[in-house]
Amino acid sequence: MLKKLPKALRNFYIVTGGIFLVWMLVLDSNDFVSRYKLSAKLSSLESEKEYYAEKIKEVQKDHEELMGTRELLEKFAREKYLMKKSTEDIFVVVEE
Repeated sequence: MLKKLPKALRNFYIVTGGIFLVWMLVLDSNDFVSRYKLSAKLSSLESEKEYYAEKIKEVQKDHEELMGTRELLEKFAREKYLMKKSTEDIFVVVEE
């Protein structure tokens, strides 16, 4: 029966290597499909990290404005939250 198989399939090292290759490509917990999904998730998380780093910088800048002088606090409140004094009127101009 072994004589009918091609010579390459009778070689122990080729058969063992083929089984190992199939195991690593398909059956192992660290196969190529899992690796691809993990690398895609990693790149997604890295882009989210950059986004949140930018947001942190913006919040720190706003915090410095708020903790500055009284004039900066008033300027911040007027620009961000459209606050006004009781004797003032606010006009919001929307550019198209």
